[in-house]
Amino acid sequence: MTVVQEDLKSLAEQAGRDLEEASALDILTWAADTFGDRFCVTSSMEDAVVAHLASRARPGVDVVFLDTGYHFPETIGTRDAVEAVMDVNVITLLPWQSVEEQDAEYGPELHDRDPDLCCALRKVKPLEDGLKGYSAWATGLRRDESPTRVNTPVVGWDEKRQKVKISPIARWTQEDVEAYVAEHGVLTNPLLMDGYASVGCAPCTRRVEEGEDARAGRWAGRNKTECGLHG
Repeated sequence: MTVVQEDLKSLAEQAGRDLEEASALDILTWAADTFGDRFCVTSSMEDAVVAHLASRARPGVDVVFLDTGYHFPETIGTRDAVEAVMDVNVITLLPWQSVEEQDAEYGPELHDRDPDLCCALRKVKPLEDGLKGYSAWATGLRRDESPTRVNTPVVGWDEKRQKVKISPIARWTQEDVEAYVAEHGVLTNPLLMDGYASVGCAPCTRRVEEGEDARAGRWAGRNKTECGLHG
């Protein structure tokens, strides 16, 4: 690890402690002031809450979206709407292989046979490449979403990517999200009104049943709850 990376890691850990009780907007304002153009937001286009918050802290902020080739049309439509109406710069990342090229090399429906590999090829690697120009990135992770996310810091150190990772709404509840959406008229994916609590790739996402946690509809029936972007 270089001296600069050691400094970034210490900065992240200190900020995580200092900003634990700060508002989401204050956390993002700190990120924008600290990193400038080397700060971006990633969005799955489930909703545009973090992108909207970040645009208030830094108008024109880069919003990175992973187009896996397997998204619902509603998700692509949400991305296009965010780009059209919000003060952000949407950057769409693509895997190095199209779905057809991946099918030719690995066989069709890799997502059913080896979802971890499919996620690695279509999400994890493109994000790693796309984040190379940034020192810090913001996510929409929340502690209440699933047991794997309960310890999410508002600012932490992404050891795998050697970057500062910011989760400004980590302490929010679903009710907080809904209140912010209502207050600011924030764009949300239409699928959230159609029984989906968490929106990913179409082949690996289903509606959730009453009483299930928000991510129960992702890779249902498999021993998998994360795509690899967050650990």
